[in-house]
Amino acid sequence: MTENLRETQAPLKETYERDPEAAQVTLTATGERADTTSCSVEVGEAVYEAQLHEGAGGSGTAACSGDLLLGALAACSQLTAQAVIENLGAAADVSVTVEGDLDLRGTMGVADVPVGFQALRMDVTLRGALDPETAASIRDATERYCVVYRTLVDSPDVTTEWTFEESAEGEI
Repeated sequence: MTENLRETQAPLKETYERDPEAAQVTLTATGERADTTSCSVEVGEAVYEAQLHEGAGGSGTAACSGDLLLGALAACSQLTAQAVIENLGAAADVSVTVEGDLDLRGTMGVADVPVGFQALRMDVTLRGALDPETAASIRDATERYCVVYRTLVDSPDVTTEWTFEESAEGEI
């Protein structure tokens, strides 16, 4: 990091305490068709290719949406833990691996099984000279402040709006 994270975050925290509305953000991701088994996903300033899982007809050359979900959990947990470590002034590094189990029969509609992940496992490894109390503080703060982790643990309401538009004949 080029700057001290605590110094970078201090004015942000002051602003959010003074003006709670300033802390309200809306993040957006947009998926657009690339072909019948893949799409481009625009997230922030980047565009990623995603495709159906091989077990659902994809070619296996790009991440499937499940991979992206697991990646979001791994990234958020790692970044949150690293920020907590920095703010505590601890000397440690962290790596995160996330695995998820799903039964593709559900999404393929060939069996009456749940669609989606049935289990997620996250392995967080802290490396450094940490006493047990500091390690527990890092764990607790990471699980408390990681946006993706909290979203999965305390699922929000999801609303969906479908818009149907007419297209010219022969046009998709």
